[in-house]
Amino acid sequence: MTRRIHKITREMSRLGRHEDGSTVTELAFVLPLFLLIFLGLIDFGRLAFHYVAAEKTAQVAARMAAVMPPACGGVPTTNSRGTYTDITGPRFGTNCSFAAGVCVEPATTICTGAAPVNAAAQTTVTDIWNMLQFAVPNDPTATFDESNITFTYDFDPEMNFLGGPYVPMVTVTIEELPFRFVSPLGSIAALVLGGSTPETDALTTATTGFKIFSDFSATLPGEDLASGVNG
Repeated sequence: MTRRIHKITREMSRLGRHEDGSTVTELAFVLPLFLLIFLGLIDFGRLAFHYVAAEKTAQVAARMAAVMPPACGGVPTTNSRGTYTDITGPRFGTNCSFAAGVCVEPATTICTGAAPVNAAAQTTVTDIWNMLQFAVPNDPTATFDESNITFTYDFDPEMNFLGGPYVPMVTVTIEELPFRFVSPLGSIAALVLGGSTPETDALTTATTGFKIFSDFSATLPGEDLASGVNG
């Protein structure tokens, strides 16, 4: 009996010093943490890329819209005489900011790219839409189209003169740009911690489904709202 106990004790001691399989055990502990860091870097890197790309795209879109036909209807082509009168007229060439009523002040024109009013407007919308494709997440289930692009043409009296061409401030806004995380970061975080916590549940909620960026917009003075090819 004593010999058997001694043998069992010796085997247990040998097993305690045995290191076979330790690498697999260590890997099981480290791998979830590695995946969380690695996949997190990928997803948040994608997020940063699309954010910066969307900002730049809005700037380029405003530049294109400033030198292409208006995407909206009802944008005037010239500055008409307003209600202001004096002994000299006022004369053509007078800056619209000289006095109230020198020029007719057109209302701000706002439209989306969903339904261009004519062929020229369609060309403007199409060229800008094609340009911004690189900034749009490549996900066929995302809801994002020309209706998410808003064009605004706003009168600025400082930039216009009586009888001259209408020069609006042109703003292009990219609205509700979607983004989707591709990695189950919340589940991986729960695996690292050994179970779900309020923090891992919050991470799951934050990284599941489509997330909507804030709107991106840029404004430039209109330069040549005339027909042309790519501006």
